[in-house]
Amino acid sequence: MHNRLKTNIAHEERIRVTVPALIRLSQNAPLLLPANAIRSQQSGQYLSPFKGRGMEFDETRLYQPGDDMRHIDWRVTARRGKVHTKLFREERERAVFLWVDYRAPMFFATQGVFKSVLAARCASLLAWSANHHNDRVGGLIFSDSKHHELKPKRGKAQTLHFIKQLVKMQTTSPSATNPEAIQQALARLRRVVRPGSLIFLISDFRYLNAQAESHLIQIAKHNEVVMLFIYDPLESQLPPSGRYRLSDGKSDVTVNTAAQEKVIKYHKRFEQHQAHLQKLLNQHRLLACATTDDPVKILQSGFRRRA
Repeated sequence: MHNRLKTNIAHEERIRVTVPALIRLSQNAPLLLPANAIRSQQSGQYLSPFKGRGMEFDETRLYQPGDDMRHIDWRVTARRGKVHTKLFREERERAVFLWVDYRAPMFFATQGVFKSVLAARCASLLAWSANHHNDRVGGLIFSDSKHHELKPKRGKAQTLHFIKQLVKMQTTSPSATNPEAIQQALARLRRVVRPGSLIFLISDFRYLNAQAESHLIQIAKHNEVVMLFIYDPLESQLPPSGRYRLSDGKSDVTVNTAAQEKVIKYHKRFEQHQAHLQKLLNQHRLLACATTDDPVKILQSGFRRRA
């Protein structure tokens, strides 16, 4: 009876996240700091891996030759009839913004944990790490039918609130897939995030249409973006030759992997998707994380390269 209970708990943790489980991840927050992080000469403490020279809006003035065209304030320009541009001032600290995908395709796995569980764990680790370094944490968690926004704030209470929303927003019966959901979520992010923020996009990035890509490109122009590409091993590579049955609990589908050409084409499609994401980000960072990976190690690796 005891062994069966342990098995049930282990299975439950692979398909759902709980508040206690995400709170336990706080123990790993210091581990995400790169081993070669710079020490502050004044305090002797490690500098936050999230710190940077962010940009905060200061004022609007008449456009001058040499001003960045991307900073033109179109609303003021239209109202006053003359071209105005936005001015920004540097700020020592910037918000850490976590954008988490809870759409229907994320509630899937053939190995390891559900993609949604991995996304929640990555987001929680980043939130705890930001809290550990006294950074402000904000977020946008979205599904096919709803979303929840959190304005950036400091403190443990904010991190706990974010974690509770991660648990609250999950479901074992996702709503019907909405191909427009990711585009809508990026549009919301573009409206609420302040220039100079550090943004983590945590998703499998399915149904990324031209409009969604346009929002992503504009967001990346004024912020530092890290893309956490969540995937299941089956989405990358089909299993050895044979017939396999997949089920979502309601319907079944049989996959035949005997045709080698189809297997190769399938894997190339995955590689092209990943390469396309990297191209969209240009100089920004893409981290791929499989449902069988340890998110702590993946994020450690990402921070180490960033440092």
